[in-house]
Amino acid sequence: MLNPDYENMQYRRVGRSGLKLPSVSLGLWHNFGYEANYENCRKMVLGAFNLGITHFDLANNYGPPSGSAESCFGRILKEELYAHRDELIISTKSGYLMWPGPYGEWGSRKQMLASLDQSLKRMGLDYVDIFYHHRPDPETPIEESMGALYTAVHSGKALYVGISNYDAKQTEEAIKVLKQMGLHLLIHQPRYNIFDRRPEAGLYDLLQKEGVGAIPYSPLDQGILTDRYLDGIPADSRAGGKSVFLKSEKLTDELMEKVRKLNDLALSRGQKLSQMALSWLLSKPTTSSVLIGASKLSQIEDAVKAQDNTSFTQEELNIINSLSV
Repeated sequence: MLNPDYENMQYRRVGRSGLKLPSVSLGLWHNFGYEANYENCRKMVLGAFNLGITHFDLANNYGPPSGSAESCFGRILKEELYAHRDELIISTKSGYLMWPGPYGEWGSRKQMLASLDQSLKRMGLDYVDIFYHHRPDPETPIEESMGALYTAVHSGKALYVGISNYDAKQTEEAIKVLKQMGLHLLIHQPRYNIFDRRPEAGLYDLLQKEGVGAIPYSPLDQGILTDRYLDGIPADSRAGGKSVFLKSEKLTDELMEKVRKLNDLALSRGQKLSQMALSWLLSKPTTSSVLIGASKLSQIEDAVKAQDNTSFTQEELNIINSLSV
């Protein structure tokens, strides 16, 4: 039974646009491909929607294997969610390696528009709500990559455009080029969390100035900003397995001591560490939503509670700042 909780989910304006996103959005990066259990994927997507999460974030290469997250989401959409299509914000991206040969990655017009067509076919959609360039291309003129985003909108295959992994200088140039084309950059998806503060080196200020929303990914730093590793490395955890994204060597004694202090602070606020890490990002006006991953529905349910306590005292902020890597 689908009955989204629109009353209790908080929706936040995306920069200077008419669009709002839920405070927590679900990314289908690594646990929604063919190698995952389909029924669990289905349970998470539908459960998230019932919580009021209307935004589902994908990319052409999500899986594994690449493309399979879009295919699995397309199946869920067709079988369960299509009647609710106008209640959903679906995004996809192009830029990382997707197919062999010289046109399978980066930011050429050829690559980006072919990738978008493939994504639409996998998901069974006529359009996506947001189409991102996933990473800057050092060898392609930015006018060409932004021109591909422009074409996506004006061909009816995307409603809005975004960028990801662009630094402040690159973002400023992208905004400028899109403005010259008569198109507003809706949103930026940077990596940002308590331990990775790079967006504070000019990017967030630029987004605020230009009316561009932000949706940080990796808000829990691959699970480090949770209570998952406080008592060691579980065998079934990301760090305890074969993941290339979080190696056990990263969990040093020094880092884990900081995590324990952050956990103590979270508990003093009546939160889990994961919730406080999300709340910290949501406390920033430029943040339109936080993008979480999940391997089970209970993690999504916990994450949504972060929206209930986004106020921090100066003392709490000072503690967080002192523990940032």
